[in-house]
Amino acid sequence: MKSAVFYGKHDLRVEEHEMPVVGPQDILIQVKACGVCGTDVHIYEGDKGAAEVTPPTILGHEFSGIVAETGSEVKDYKVGDRVCIDPNCYCGACEPCRNGVAHYCENMIGYGTTVNGGFAEYCAVNARQVYKLGDNTSFEQGAMTEPVACCLHGMDMCGVRPGHQVVVIGGGMIGLLMLQLAKLAGAAKVALLEPVESKREVGKKLGADVCIDPIHEDVKARLKENGMTWVNTVIECVGRPSTIEQAIDIAGNKAVVMMFGLTKPDETISVKPFQIFQKELELKASYINPYTQKRALDLIDSGRLDVSSMVYDVCGLDNLKDILSKPELRANGKYIISPEK
Repeated sequence: MKSAVFYGKHDLRVEEHEMPVVGPQDILIQVKACGVCGTDVHIYEGDKGAAEVTPPTILGHEFSGIVAETGSEVKDYKVGDRVCIDPNCYCGACEPCRNGVAHYCENMIGYGTTVNGGFAEYCAVNARQVYKLGDNTSFEQGAMTEPVACCLHGMDMCGVRPGHQVVVIGGGMIGLLMLQLAKLAGAAKVALLEPVESKREVGKKLGADVCIDPIHEDVKARLKENGMTWVNTVIECVGRPSTIEQAIDIAGNKAVVMMFGLTKPDETISVKPFQIFQKELELKASYINPYTQKRALDLIDSGRLDVSSMVYDVCGLDNLKDILSKPELRANGKYIISPEK
């Protein structure tokens, strides 16, 4: 099968790879769509993502497709079913799993990180990681279920309540999802900080009450002009020290600052503890997607969450290396890989 195999930093090869072995509890998925994630970029650049990657590995953890084969013990799925997957498979037996924090599982299997994933024509996964798509949900939308699930975990930790004021920093896919989730949670006003005009336009379409260019505009003045004088939550979706520091600076008293964007492992931020003390800030971070995959899929199936507006293009496997290596391409928006192209 045609696959995109990661061999090490800046070394991604599209090549023929052996077909996956389907165990008795596994499902073989013919991949139809696989999203390119910031974690994939970090891995390609030689950094640690959410999990360790040991080359050679087929990357890709945001994917959907069709059931092509089922293992002998699989009962709830049949060939032809349209499905997506939760890529993080927990053992259920280690200390974190037994204490309600399974996303810190000591034996986690990560499809597309610790084992082969979805940047290939086929991928075999444990049946318990598989979810059926709704009749009106496309494969491209289904591939967005995992990032939505991650966002839901972060949003749960933010504690956004009806009437709150929320600022989202970064208008990429994650920021645009967070914007919508904040509105669904009842936020009275949501501001989007994004320097790229086209992304601000998408943000307006998706419900942002105010969109600000943080490079050329006075952010605090613009927030005040729009009645956002007590920001309850700031969600940083860029993963840069400067934007994390900005999030702390614009947060209101007793606010939650969610550091959702993934920085490089060795990056640091400059924090004034007195500022945190004076405003009683809560600094939080969110790690992967524990038990939120079904909620994410239900939101997408319901049509209440737009996961299509931020998709820039659907490309073939041969385009993946360019996408991972060129920030100017990724600046356009979300890319989906279709192995059939």
